[in-house]
Amino acid sequence: SDCRLFLYKIMIYGSLLQMPILSRAVMVIALLLGLFSCSSQCVTGFSVAPQVTKHVRPVRAWNCNQGLVTSSSSSLLEAIGSTTTDLPLFQDEESSEPDLVNEVEASEHILHDDSMTVLPRHPTHEGLNAILETTEHVMAALHVQSLDLQQEQTLLNTNKIPVDDTDEQDVEDPLLNSHERVFSNSYVDLGKVSTVGFDYDYTLVTYNQELLELIYNMALERLVTDNQYPLEMLDAGLKFDPRFSIRGLAVDRKTGWICHLSYTHKVAVAWEGRNKVSSSRLVSEYSGKRAMRPQERKKRLKPLNDLFSMAECCLIADTVHFFKTRKIPFYPPNVVNDVLKSVGSTHISGDFHRLVAKNPSKYFHPTPHLKQVLDTLKSSGKRLIFVSNSPFWYVDAGMKHVIGTNWRDTWDVVIVSAGKPNFYTDEARPFREVSHTTSRVKFKKVTKLEPGEVYTEGCLKEMIKCLDWYHPSESQPTNNLQSQSAAGVNLASPNVLYVGDSLFADLVDAKREFGWTTAAVAPEVGWEIEIQSKAQFLLSQRTIDLLLHTLRKVQRELGNGLRTEDDLQILDSLERLVSRWRDEQSNLLGNPFGSVFRARFQPSLFAHSLRRYCDLYMNSVSSLRHYSPQHRFYPDDARLLSHETTGTDQECWELDRSLDNIDVHNL
Repeated sequence: SDCRLFLYKIMIYGSLLQMPILSRAVMVIALLLGLFSCSSQCVTGFSVAPQVTKHVRPVRAWNCNQGLVTSSSSSLLEAIGSTTTDLPLFQDEESSEPDLVNEVEASEHILHDDSMTVLPRHPTHEGLNAILETTEHVMAALHVQSLDLQQEQTLLNTNKIPVDDTDEQDVEDPLLNSHERVFSNSYVDLGKVSTVGFDYDYTLVTYNQELLELIYNMALERLVTDNQYPLEMLDAGLKFDPRFSIRGLAVDRKTGWICHLSYTHKVAVAWEGRNKVSSSRLVSEYSGKRAMRPQERKKRLKPLNDLFSMAECCLIADTVHFFKTRKIPFYPPNVVNDVLKSVGSTHISGDFHRLVAKNPSKYFHPTPHLKQVLDTLKSSGKRLIFVSNSPFWYVDAGMKHVIGTNWRDTWDVVIVSAGKPNFYTDEARPFREVSHTTSRVKFKKVTKLEPGEVYTEGCLKEMIKCLDWYHPSESQPTNNLQSQSAAGVNLASPNVLYVGDSLFADLVDAKREFGWTTAAVAPEVGWEIEIQSKAQFLLSQRTIDLLLHTLRKVQRELGNGLRTEDDLQILDSLERLVSRWRDEQSNLLGNPFGSVFRARFQPSLFAHSLRRYCDLYMNSVSSLRHYSPQHRFYPDDARLLSHETTGTDQECWELDRSLDNIDVHNL
């Protein structure tokens, strides 16, 4: 592979001979910095993920905003990069179901795939061709440097090269290590938080893939036995596929399509069974704009927002695919309803709950830091509330496994079978006490919630009345939650933090109705960051950024007059190439929908809801162990509109303009 890489470099150098003199000089400097030293310098001045910058020596670099500076980067990939990707939606190229492949093999394949790296040419406009030629050479250099990065990463992973103390300290710093970081959408002062509530499933405990496989298999069996679906489905090899479904999708009840929605409710990607729906069918089905009217959307689309729903998403797709491939007539709305009913019955029956309760270690991910987090919050004087929709006997088995036999001593209030989100909105649903030993409900009136006891059902309004934290005065109205407080603790205020995984069951009403501070557990953050830090993903992103910048530059070159047919063909070809590179990113993420947080190039509806209703989000509750109970979180960037980010990165691609100010001898 070293010989192959050397030949690729010679190929790039050879192509320089045909470039304009000024562009040739730029590329020579870039290649000398990036290819020979195996460490490129940040021409744009943007920071690089710490995972990529290890073992790279700092040298001088050019920053188009600041001039000549000293910086440390890791590749020409970052040296030419930009972060702006928001451009109007292109006509997506159709792609087949993705398969994960070896990164180095993928890069080598792309280097030989002219359709991914060779740009079109204009038959008459030489100025346009000069831009396209320069872009083409930069793309080739990016790809060669990507191979260098991948080999370096492979060497580090294979030989386990030790890092110095500084590197190890950086890895443990949650502000630098994104896997352990708590991300902030708004300002949050934990010092002002007096009460912290937690959900149970996928929050205090997280499940491995075997649980979703179990739910899928049980629901499939119910589909066949209870709904009389073909017996052949049980022998057709249908099984849960973790590489198909992601959180935040929606199923169209009318068509049976699994849809990924953008924040504007536009259907960015849809799959019918295991076949991708063409762009033309999307446009035809959704009134020529890939979207539906609000009333129609509420009627047709069933959100699949929590992690449990990944099993039903996969089963719907597999059932539709089973019927279509065998040419069995079916009515999509019935299939969707039957699958949803089967999965719902599986949850209600408690069948999988009993199996998990008997063997938690088989289905749980380890949570070694959970007790530390809870003890730290408790010792800082914060009150802890446990509110779960699961039954007591189930959470009791799980909490004993992860915390210990006396787990209830940690909590000021324990509420099970809460029925969220109705728990937040019901007006007068009373609590009932649950026996510790038999898990049966006691028939007695509950007027006070005692620490160490367990309660079921109820609602937030009743909880405020039953807590001894609340002592209403005679002049204070008891039917106004916003005015009810308890010795400085207002349970309808930002001083309450609730942590959960399901946006709409756990967090939306808590934020919208009562102004609680909310935190989402989103394990997708961790593994997406890991994938996006790999050289191949960085290559695809930088290539997309380069192509988008080229599109802007091409249009500036064309001016504000009418476009010829040749002009439009150039733009169409570049846009199709951007779409193909976005398909490449979806392949790298290992599922046909791409990122949970991006619907093609726009923020997904899930990401939009996460930003709107969640003040904080994190990979795991364990991430809180890195922060003081009085830590203050500041959002990284609250800017939303295009004009607010103008000039931060787009113009950093003006390499030709920057060349005149570079002192080559001081590089």
